[in-house]
Amino acid sequence: MRSLKSKVAEITLSYYPSIDLNDREIVTCSQDAEKLFRENWNDAQIGLIEEFKVLLLNRANRVLGISSISRGGVSGTVADPKVIFALALMGMASGIIVAHNHPSGNLKPSQADIKLTQKLSEGAKLLDITLLDHLILTAENYTSFSDDGLMPS
Repeated sequence: MRSLKSKVAEITLSYYPSIDLNDREIVTCSQDAEKLFRENWNDAQIGLIEEFKVLLLNRANRVLGISSISRGGVSGTVADPKVIFALALMGMASGIIVAHNHPSGNLKPSQADIKLTQKLSEGAKLLDITLLDHLILTAENYTSFSDDGLMPS
């Protein structure tokens, strides 16, 4: 009898923080988050291509990292919750803030934006992660679901 060895890919988890804990930014409000997102957004494309990003935070709201989730076209992008939560889990995040831009300049959340926020909030609760806010950015301004009372409870 011969033994067949299964072919299975190895999956590893790694995190290499390049910034000391005490040197990491702290997010205390939507303005702090907006500043960090803008610093990590391509200014030349914020009014052209829709993009979705996630900001990972530890329990003290210190920034663990920021990552681009997706880039789309002028009228939309796909924000896959599996990708968002995979990053949050890999980064050992206790909280997340998500953001996307509206190239149209319209700051009003769409029904799809509201539904996605609800879905992310429900998923986050299951994983003991807090969805703290969802920002919509334009070239000139931003809106915060949290500030506007739109975050699911």
